[in-house]
Amino acid sequence: MSTPAPDAPKSGSASKRYFFLWLVGLLMGIIATVMIIRMWPKHDPFPHALMHVQAHHMDALKENLKTNRCAATDTIPHLQTLRRTADDLEAAFPDLAKDDRFTKHASDFRKVLDASLASPPMNCEGVKQTLAMISDQCKACHDDFNK
Repeated sequence: MSTPAPDAPKSGSASKRYFFLWLVGLLMGIIATVMIIRMWPKHDPFPHALMHVQAHHMDALKENLKTNRCAATDTIPHLQTLRRTADDLEAAFPDLAKDDRFTKHASDFRKVLDASLASPPMNCEGVKQTLAMISDQCKACHDDFNK
């Protein structure tokens, strides 16, 4: 009787290796699919981004007030950006845009900004008053809709 050579493949070992590799590939595919699905945004980032931009410009105005940089050249660009972004409030919050309270808040916010741009603050006291009026409009809306 002859003994099989040590290099000879054992019965079924190749199919076991292929099955193992298939299982590893399947597992990697499942993991990759889950990772890709989790990366997709589950919500519209526009409203959040709009609020961040407006907060940035409000913070910049507050910082200007703290550092006594209250000239119109330091203030007007921030007021202009706040006014431009105020035009997007209804588009950013389409569900709220159907609510009359929200549209009134947005309209009042734009009115305050229009008045501030028509007669821009020229000193720190004016910037302080303008910030208070803008903040009051923001707070009124947030009080009604951030519950």
